[in-house]
Amino acid sequence: MRRPPFVPLFATLAVLVFAGCRREEIRTYTVKKETPTPAAASSATPTAAGGSAAPGSDAAMRNTAVTTADGPGLAWTAPAHWTVGPEKAMRKATFLIPGENGAPGAELAVTAFPGDVGGPLANVNRWRGQLSLPPIGEAELATALTHLDVGPLHLDYVELAAAGSPPARRVLGALVPHAGATWFFKLDGPDVVVAREKPAFLAFLQSLRPAN
Repeated sequence: MRRPPFVPLFATLAVLVFAGCRREEIRTYTVKKETPTPAAASSATPTAAGGSAAPGSDAAMRNTAVTTADGPGLAWTAPAHWTVGPEKAMRKATFLIPGENGAPGAELAVTAFPGDVGGPLANVNRWRGQLSLPPIGEAELATALTHLDVGPLHLDYVELAAAGSPPARRVLGALVPHAGATWFFKLDGPDVVVAREKPAFLAFLQSLRPAN
């Protein structure tokens, strides 16, 4: 018996419908962003922006589609000698800090992601891994973090150094929960530059506030 000609077409449509039902939805957020200027209040309104790996690890950030935080942003006042850097993927802002006499300088990266992004321990260990430092546990985290209250914001500040690395490298970081997201402020660069910029970085953190 000959098969009716409409059967293959019906089977093809069924396969397409089944495949469409299995496709995951990808949601992208796009909102306005203001470019910060040195020595002036700058606001960063979040924009849409990451195998197995621990939450918050570098591998997870590289291999997972990550959406940056969408919602109320933060504002700040940057030191006059910091230069606004170029826009980069997944960043809210970038600042460049020069070294001495043409030596390599440091960079401040500002990012924000929904939720706690694995929590303070995972993110501190992610930064430690970038300096080739061994991970720490919950017991050591309490002494590694310094809590700062800045207006309505509650910050966790950490300072990491890899003195044995040639050249020596230092990271000053802050984790700031805000409006259902976590904002990250990471100053990274040569030890001598980052250590010199510590007072300016702490003053920058003290200027953080919810954006209007």
